[in-house]
Amino acid sequence: MEVAANCSLRVKRPLLDPRFESYKLSLEPLPSYQLELDAAVAEVKLRDDQYTLEHMHAFGMYNYLHCDPWYQDSVYYIDNLGRIMNLTVMLDTALGKPREVFRLPTDLTACDNRLCASIHFTSSTWVTLSDGTGRLYLIGTGERGNSVSEKWEIVFNEELGNPFIIIHSISLLKAEEHSIATLLLQIEKEELSMKGSGFYVSLEWVTISKKCEDNKKYEVAKRNTLRGKSVPHYAAIEPDGNGLMIISYKPFTFVQAGQGLEESKDENMSEEIKEPLYYWQQTEDDLTVTIQLPEDCTKEDIQVQFLPDSVNIVLKGQMFLEGNLFSSIDHESSTWIIKENNSLEISLIKKSEGMTWPELVVGDKQGEFIRDSAQCAAIAERLMHLTSDELNPNPDKDKPPCNAQELEECDIFFEENFSLCRFDGNTLKTTHVVNLGSNQYLFSVIVDPKEMPCFCLRHDVDALLWQPRSSKQDDMWEHIATFNALGYVQASKRDKKFFACAPNYSYAALCECLRRVFIYRQPTPMSTVLYNRKEGRQVGQVAKQQVASLETNDPILGFQATNERLFVLTTKNLFLIKAEFDLQKQPNLNWKRVDNETGREIITPIHYELAAEDIGTSLPKENPTEAVGSDWEEEAEDEAMRCYVMAVPQDTPPTKPFV
Repeated sequence: MEVAANCSLRVKRPLLDPRFESYKLSLEPLPSYQLELDAAVAEVKLRDDQYTLEHMHAFGMYNYLHCDPWYQDSVYYIDNLGRIMNLTVMLDTALGKPREVFRLPTDLTACDNRLCASIHFTSSTWVTLSDGTGRLYLIGTGERGNSVSEKWEIVFNEELGNPFIIIHSISLLKAEEHSIATLLLQIEKEELSMKGSGFYVSLEWVTISKKCEDNKKYEVAKRNTLRGKSVPHYAAIEPDGNGLMIISYKPFTFVQAGQGLEESKDENMSEEIKEPLYYWQQTEDDLTVTIQLPEDCTKEDIQVQFLPDSVNIVLKGQMFLEGNLFSSIDHESSTWIIKENNSLEISLIKKSEGMTWPELVVGDKQGEFIRDSAQCAAIAERLMHLTSDELNPNPDKDKPPCNAQELEECDIFFEENFSLCRFDGNTLKTTHVVNLGSNQYLFSVIVDPKEMPCFCLRHDVDALLWQPRSSKQDDMWEHIATFNALGYVQASKRDKKFFACAPNYSYAALCECLRRVFIYRQPTPMSTVLYNRKEGRQVGQVAKQQVASLETNDPILGFQATNERLFVLTTKNLFLIKAEFDLQKQPNLNWKRVDNETGREIITPIHYELAAEDIGTSLPKENPTEAVGSDWEEEAEDEAMRCYVMAVPQDTPPTKPFV
């Protein structure tokens, strides 16, 4: 049985910023627009029998807003009338109503155990759709960016069993055959399970094909099923359809039709657990190798050759063990005998006494090393000075040991067996495994629609974006961007629901269950000179945080980010937040003060720039702008965090003003 290769993610050091300090709260306005929906979103709430954490992850936190990666700033949702509604933004100030592009032919409310309807944009002209009742639709859309040629038509629809949601899909054209590969997720009851939640997660890899020269209809060509005990954070099919990548807390395995999850596990375990060919142990002077012989094996069937640096063992004319030894032996003093229990015992005399061998034959993994109790006691005695019964026996040391009480809650990550696996599409075996350990999964984003979705992981305090490259077998995951300190910052957002970033990595954004949206921008150069008095250095760039509060009390159901805009969906409204806009056109502010000598009110036009460090003076919260002088740096306070403003005379070239 082939063993999956253990891989690791290679971080690109140039993409890390060890001097990053913090995000500075920006008061810059975020233009937002609100559209009222004609019909409510087709939200499906969890039933009483969907009580597990996996149900909540898969269906309770489902994103009802879908972004078309081939045509940015075009979003879709499904309403409770079964209509797929589209909003394409051409001009923010002239937003139209969402338009209907397709209507499901079945009544969504007729099925009692239905799930939320899901949609995935397979290519620029194909869409896969699930109505939430167990039926899969393949739809040809034409060029969706062209209103003249766009026309949604069903080319395939079939009942596939229990209700599911679509995770991913791709379009393939090979050897005059067009195929659509889809990945479907289900959570099913495990009747015979007496432990755990009583449910298992099923990922079904369905391929729908049609010969290009034939007039036949599309039909299901292949169905493969993976099962596991946790909902995957990330699952995607490779662009060429030859593999599948999954990030999950618990492992997934392919199962045959009619085979249970436990049966599959037992079968895999039996393949992996093999009886060692030989056992060996060692002392300071020699090594002993024990081999269990076949029942009809005699002394004449055994040939053992001792060489100074190698050993060859032949049983019944077949080579049993050969190779270079870890170190030299006294080959003339080494012997072998047949024991009463029909085993072959070989004694090898070490040339270098006292040396501990980590392996018998270099590179051979067929044997098992047995350590006796005397050796274990000796090793424990040698390591005694490194251990203690006390948690911190010497607290005055320069670097005292860290204990759990010193950790913050955001540093605790419970998914210890978190892993990234790559499955081969032909053999259905795991080919690559990455142990992610404490690298918490944050979100996924489509940077290039022709490539697999990227995934973002927490590394220490940062958030690192990774692009899978299935064509590079030796380095399948590329580090393409870093969001500084975002891994740490997002951990404090207890009410966060959705997480995303712009495809050009210019910002990351997260939204809470209600109202608030947080934007974290990449560091940008400053157009004015800003000096850090504490460290005596000039600040060249600042990373800004912005907060938008939506005028609604409805829960947020969907969230999507593009390079220029954020889309937020609630039950009755669709909000658009302009993430990128021309700040130079924003009006400057005025500083108002009263001259002590004349008593006249003086109004000075100013604009504000964010400063980087505390200079020790607090302004009143009621109206901090009235206490700011035109040539001084002062500190302002906000409920969320402390930030700093600098008043600049109007004749200074305008920068990014705050309101």
